[in-house]
Amino acid sequence: METIQQPRSKFLKVECKNCGNQQIVFDKASARVNCLVCNALLAKPTGGKATVLGTTSRAFD
Repeated sequence: METIQQPRSKFLKVECKNCGNQQIVFDKASARVNCLVCNALLAKPTGGKATVLGTTSRAFD
């Protein structure tokens, strides 16, 4: 029996649709996340899980 709950949040590897840059984003981001190369918006906060605007290629637990 497991007494400690596992976290429900994850880190996501997101690919920018404009330039193809890949970076890791928290799935419950509370601030806007921009691409480090072209400054395009990758994720925007919604009060819970962030809306990811790029392509998600992998999730890290």
